[in-house]
Amino acid sequence: MRILVVEDEVPLADAIARGLRREGMAVDVAYDGETGHEKSTVTRYDVVVLDRDLPGMSGDELCKEILSSGALTRVMMLTASAGIDDRVAGLSLGADDYLAKPFAFPELVARVRALARRATPATPPLLTARDVELDPARRTVRRAGHPVELTRKEFGVLEVLLAAKGSVVSSEELLERVWDENADPFTTTVRVTVMTLRKKLGEPGIIDTVVGSGYRVPTAGSTEL
Repeated sequence: MRILVVEDEVPLADAIARGLRREGMAVDVAYDGETGHEKSTVTRYDVVVLDRDLPGMSGDELCKEILSSGALTRVMMLTASAGIDDRVAGLSLGADDYLAKPFAFPELVARVRALARRATPATPPLLTARDVELDPARRTVRRAGHPVELTRKEFGVLEVLLAAKGSVVSSEELLERVWDENADPFTTTVRVTVMTLRKKLGEPGIIDTVVGSGYRVPTAGSTEL
């Protein structure tokens, strides 16, 4: 999942980003409202973690802009104010969730995951192809009943490919959904990750390369290309 953290307290923003990345999420960071707005208009984010009290363009304004765009992005507002009136005001703006500072990081992670599930079409508890099973909630992969240890990026690539249900996913889309803004679009990162993923999953292979288009995991009803 792709997350944007908009927070003007740099140490807090960076700490949130590091923690979410450890949870396997692709995270971009903006330290002011204007930059957050710019990034949200060019990248499709599943969730925006948004500080309400930003200089320049406020979190309230940015929340309204995101909602008016028609994107499926979900917004979680952060604020130092814990009063009920403040929470009601934030939710009234259209935010999907509201968390007062200071907060417990595991709670933030749980809420972000819950919002991300609402930002994308519903997926089954298990994503499967042949004898491969991926559990998004437990972050586990098994093949023929045996666990397969994957890196966060390998897991993310496999999750996106399985969720596509036989459709082709381009390298550019994989880079956008699994990595973050720091990834170089001209590197061979995606190709190398797919290669190592194939090795770990073993034979027979389940990931097809569609020359000039990307990658796919065929399903029983998909058409061979």
